[in-house]
Amino acid sequence: MTSKIAKTQVPVHDIIARRWSPRAFDASKPVTREQLISILEAARWAPSCFGDEPWRYLVWDKNSNLAAWQRAFDCLGEFNQQWVKNAPILMLATASSTFRHNGKPNAWHMYDTGASSENICLQATSLGLFAHQMGGFDADKIRQEFDIPKEFACLAMIAVGYQTTPDVLPKDLEAKEIEERARRPLEECFFENSWDAGIK
Repeated sequence: MTSKIAKTQVPVHDIIARRWSPRAFDASKPVTREQLISILEAARWAPSCFGDEPWRYLVWDKNSNLAAWQRAFDCLGEFNQQWVKNAPILMLATASSTFRHNGKPNAWHMYDTGASSENICLQATSLGLFAHQMGGFDADKIRQEFDIPKEFACLAMIAVGYQTTPDVLPKDLEAKEIEERARRPLEECFFENSWDAGIK
């Protein structure tokens, strides 16, 4: 297994440091129903504007319904298919563009669903699993394939499963799997009091 604990500038919670997005999934190890429901429960408790919970997730478990999982898999781009084929769980994050309480446009639906998806990633990590979010899928195809209402934006696909050794991947992805994680310095993205004034 490849451990890629973040080398942070200051200490952060262990779950955050350990969360990353591998592509080497173990095809032989299913995610249990209990684990799956735990991950979704974490997503359910994300914050949202007016408590609207604009997110809706479609979930496919390869081990309980291979045909449905395959239909979702077929909506992925070719690049992602070469590694997602080993992931037992696929999800689609969608978000309603209107508020439930008044039917008006919800400008924060994507922001809030992103928070919900991050909870999925963190809860997966806490359970010894990994989640990898991706934008490489055909939104029109998956909308049609699964009858997703037009007011729901199809935002990201998420693969969930157990990590395995990088040698299950094509050579170019295997190299990427083991390269060190990196982020820009804190002060390049976080400003204090005025734009471009990097926080110290």
